[in-house]
Order: sequence, then structure tokens, then C-alpha cells
Amino acid sequence: MRILIAGAGATGGYFGARLAQAGRDVTFLVRSGRAEQLSGGLRLIGTDTDETVQVRALTTEQLDDRPYDLVMLAVKASALESVLGQLGPAIGPETLVLPILNGMRHLRLLNDRFGTDRVLGGSVRVVARVTPDGAIRQVLPLAEIVLGAQPGGPAARADDVGRELSVPGYKLRVTQQILTTMWHKWAFIVASGVGSILMRASFGEIAAMPEGRDFIREVLAETEGVLNAAGYPASDSSHRSSLEMLTQPGSPFVPSLYRDFTEGREHEGEHLVGDFAATARELGVETPLTDLALLQLRVHDRAKAADRASGSTATEALPPDSA
Repeated sequence: MRILIAGAGATGGYFGARLAQAGRDVTFLVRSGRAEQLSGGLRLIGTDTDETVQVRALTTEQLDDRPYDLVMLAVKASALESVLGQLGPAIGPETLVLPILNGMRHLRLLNDRFGTDRVLGGSVRVVARVTPDGAIRQVLPLAEIVLGAQPGGPAARADDVGRELSVPGYKLRVTQQILTTMWHKWAFIVASGVGSILMRASFGEIAAMPEGRDFIREVLAETEGVLNAAGYPASDSSHRSSLEMLTQPGSPFVPSLYRDFTEGREHEGEHLVGDFAATARELGVETPLTDLALLQLRVHDRAKAADRASGSTATEALPPDSA
């Protein structure tokens, strides 16, 4: 199976490197600067390992007319439409598309473009980041891909993809309830983003405070209320898993949304938190903590835009990432 991964950031880079290690026919589609970084291999720094994986990388100008069997989308939501416009030669009539973005908006866009029979649902978990020199640093020993056909979609082909992507280095699961999985992931990301943005801290630091665990429970109750109203209620085991991850003593965990926010990079706040808050309103669910975090994101972004417009060089008064 010929696999193209659009994006070689923390998520696409980690899973693509593991596929390359296992001998899968995988190619990264990246910008020229990233392609140059990858020419010497992709360095993976794990929690107890450090290895460099030789990978193949192309830019859009180097794509030929041969379509791929599977295209995995691992870019930020803001870049998705631009990337789709560059994928023409890579996507043929039999190509399957597997997005591993967060949130739900992208699925509607892809369904409209390709149809539900060619778009799989996907959800990944990996706590990693790209270092300044282009390596992938895994922060926690957690890595998983969950995928599946959408309702009425090609279940047999989803199984084929699952077998091809099942390699050492992460867990993989094929499910018939992929939309439930994606909704639950979305709610968890929003909860972790809301908690860290409001507290300006890692979850280990939040949970260490006497009132911290109660705060985390309130955030989870709010996001799970939206899940209930949407028809994708969190099970007891799912709730316990989320609570355990967010209250683990000493945990350095912060979501990528928080890291991007505090480090002044482009973030997915509107795509993740904004869409979630809007969905909650449509469902008639009040989300005061989510709304407050969203307000912080928007005020911050507006101030940054004003600084850029005025040519200001002032540094942001935000604490450094604690992860």
C-alpha cells in the first residue's frame, strides 16, 4: 500500500516514522524547508530512546501523476484547504483519505469533497512536540491510532488500512464507532485546553493544588455535558480515563493548543474551542468555563494582531511552557 502523509509535525512525523521503521511504503508531503531537515533522517526522541529514522519526503512540486492508496492528513486545520488544493495528483478514484486532525469540522469538508465512501474517520493520541532542530520529542509513553469507516462507509477497506498501519511503536484499533471516538477526543482536547489556558499550568501542577482536582472535574463535567446532548455520552470508563490523565501527580501534560498559545505560534483555538462552544450553544448547553477560555484566546489573538499591525516588538507576558 502506497501511503502519503501530508505533514511531518509532531503527529504526522511520529506515526510516519514508525511506519517507515517497519518498512511500509510511506512518503511525507512537506514544505521545502522541512524536506531539507528530513533529508538526513527524522530523529525520534522517546521517553527512553533516541533514534534517527530514514524517511522519504517530497514537496508538492515533486508529486508525480501516480495516485496513492492512502493519504493521511496530519496538518493543522487552518492549512487543510490549502493542502487539499495541492494534493490533486496524489488522489485517484480509489484513494482513501484518513484525516488525523482534531475536532469535527474537517470531516464535513472532506465528506463534501470526496464522499463518505472514501473518507475514513481517524483519531490519534500522542503527546509529542517538534524541537527547534526538527526532531520529534515524545513527552509521554502514549501513542495510538483509532480509525474506522463512517456509517455506511467501506468497513472492509478500513480493516485493510488498519492491518497496513499496524506496526510496532504505537497501538492501533479499528472501530465501528469512529464518530463516537472522534467526539470524545474533541471533548477531551477542549477540556485539556480550557484547563491549561485558564490556569496557565500543566495538569500535574493544577492537580497538586487542593482545589485543582475539583476544577478539573468541573471542566470535564462541562465538556461531557456537550457530549451527552450531542448523542455521544462518555462511558464511565472513558470518564475515569480522562480524569486519571488530567489528575496524574507530577504530570507534565499540556495540550499542543496550550503550547502553541503560550509560545506565540498559530493555534487551533477557533477550530477546537470555538467550534465546541458554538456546538454547545446549538445544543442548548451552557459552557461558562469553555467560553471564558475562548475569550482569553480571542483577546490574546487580537492583541497580537494589533502588535503586528503597529510593528510592536514587545514580548508576550505569558509564562513559559511547563511541559
